[in-house]
Amino acid sequence: MTHIFHRNPRNQLPTAVAGAGMYLTDSTGKRYLDASGGAAVSCLGHGHPRVVEAIRKQVGELAYAHTSFFTTEPAEELAAMLAEAAPGALNHVYFLSGGSEAVEAALKLARQYHVENGQPQRRHFIARRQSYHGNTLGALAIGGNAWRREMFMPLLIEAHHVSPCYAYRDRAPGESDAQYVQRLADELGQKILALGADQVAAFVAETVVGATAGAVPPVADYFRRMRAVCDKYGVLLILDEVMSGMGRTGYLFACEEDGVEPDIVVIAKGLGAGYQPIGAMICSDRLYDAVLRGSGFFQHGHTYIGHATACAAAVAVQHAIREDRLLDNVRQRGEQLRAGLHEAFADQPLVGDIRGRGLFVGIELVADRASKAPLAPSLRTHARVKAEAMQRGLLVYPMGGTIDGRHGDHILLAPPFIATPQDIAEIGGRLAEAVAAAVA
Repeated sequence: MTHIFHRNPRNQLPTAVAGAGMYLTDSTGKRYLDASGGAAVSCLGHGHPRVVEAIRKQVGELAYAHTSFFTTEPAEELAAMLAEAAPGALNHVYFLSGGSEAVEAALKLARQYHVENGQPQRRHFIARRQSYHGNTLGALAIGGNAWRREMFMPLLIEAHHVSPCYAYRDRAPGESDAQYVQRLADELGQKILALGADQVAAFVAETVVGATAGAVPPVADYFRRMRAVCDKYGVLLILDEVMSGMGRTGYLFACEEDGVEPDIVVIAKGLGAGYQPIGAMICSDRLYDAVLRGSGFFQHGHTYIGHATACAAAVAVQHAIREDRLLDNVRQRGEQLRAGLHEAFADQPLVGDIRGRGLFVGIELVADRASKAPLAPSLRTHARVKAEAMQRGLLVYPMGGTIDGRHGDHILLAPPFIATPQDIAEIGGRLAEAVAAAVA
């Protein structure tokens, strides 16, 4: 008997009692190789001494001070680090307790910017089908996962969706990257015009799609074209890097690889590496200055924003990433992981696609590799892979509904940045066994 209202109350979960490096240990003594960092969270692994000590030190000095009364040194230091590292004019950091909160703040800031800027009629948000932006009502409303939204539709604000950049499924035969991107850019432009060129507040997209579709990267030039369409119609570009940011793709901000600067970028999971709950919204000078010239305050807030201990933990995480040159390791180990998976699954007909960037990798499972036909949803293949992997002491992050919220299965891998070549080889070997057992 447990008094916890678990996500799935019918499942009996093992009890995690310890973590060290790449491994978690349960109360029976079984060790699990963490190949997903939870949900792409634990980028430094478990029990990192530098982060643990930073938390202890901060709690001993000042655990918490409300941001309507004080700022704090760790919050100021973290904001300065992020502003220095972020692309272009993204210089203003608003701290939250996680990704959903950060997306909510981004939506509110986008709306307030337009009001402060004399365009209060801009109210529509456009996102992409098969996206995920969080589970709070505003974030869920703009998200494109039909299954997650269905139960709560009467509660959700109106939002609009266009096609994702999902080349494996959606690029037409013979269509070049440039032609595919042009088609998607045209679709976004047409959606803006259909809603009213002066009625749209922002276009919201994951730089690399995360849990809902399984590490789907954009094709070349996609975000530069989306940026151009947004600029043409005065629409803000909000990039959601809750999963893909903070080094997960081999760049601190995933959009660096795409050569694009959004108006707002949202980060969370890897920011604090799971050691404390923290997220952030980072906006450009243009948005910040509009608020400063207008009402002079952001009409938003939560009790735990800018939490001193959470910020201290995140500062330690970011120092470790920089000083230990972990982004180099992410890129190297990511190449090793994808190459190893291609080799391990070369003869596995149910593996249709292996994709991603850095240590953010998706494997899409299919009924037939040639036709890309999905497996029957009733088989729940993704859940079977998770169970088989856990039996083998491996933690992965599979999900169903990859294609449309109901059909399709994928496995998401997001190992800690500290992974060694041996760790990556072990992940590939155990996963190949788990998939083989799950589809047998």
